[in-house]
Amino acid sequence: MTEYEKMRSEQLYDFSNPEIETSIMRAKKLCAKLQTMTIFDDDYRSVIEELIPGIPKSAVINPPFHCDHGTGIVLGEGVFMNHNCVMLDGGYIRIGRNTLIGPNCQFYTPNHPMNHVERREPKETAFPISIGEDTWIGGNVTICPGITIGNRCIIAAGSVVTKDIPDDSLAAGCPAVVKRKVSQE
Repeated sequence: MTEYEKMRSEQLYDFSNPEIETSIMRAKKLCAKLQTMTIFDDDYRSVIEELIPGIPKSAVINPPFHCDHGTGIVLGEGVFMNHNCVMLDGGYIRIGRNTLIGPNCQFYTPNHPMNHVERREPKETAFPISIGEDTWIGGNVTICPGITIGNRCIIAAGSVVTKDIPDDSLAAGCPAVVKRKVSQE
């Protein structure tokens, strides 16, 4: 199994591996192009589609935007992401259709070893993040590795999500906790 395959399958991998470094370099160059664009620029769509293969035409990511690979991001139809979001997509980040993401949100899939000696090596694991459909992630939310947020949820601005959030929940805080169920009437 290659280091890249290990990265995508939640195993400890060497992030200094040339294949992974090439993927990161590709994404960083495309993200740098986006920094001088708006969603209304002629080249925007071609750059975002090169960065995130398979991005639906109805999905919008407002620059500036930063990611590690782009190829680990899977967006549903109608996803809207506001300015200055960061997606560290060593593990897959899947976002369901019609989900809204506020500005300055951060999605972290990498997880470094707990042992300080092991952390000296260029090794980590990456755990996927999954966000359901019709969910609203408020501004400045941080989502930690391995988190699943259900359908029709609201995550309050400034929250840090460290545990899974079930469908139809309003969660807030640091760490985020479910405050109540969201009415679907």
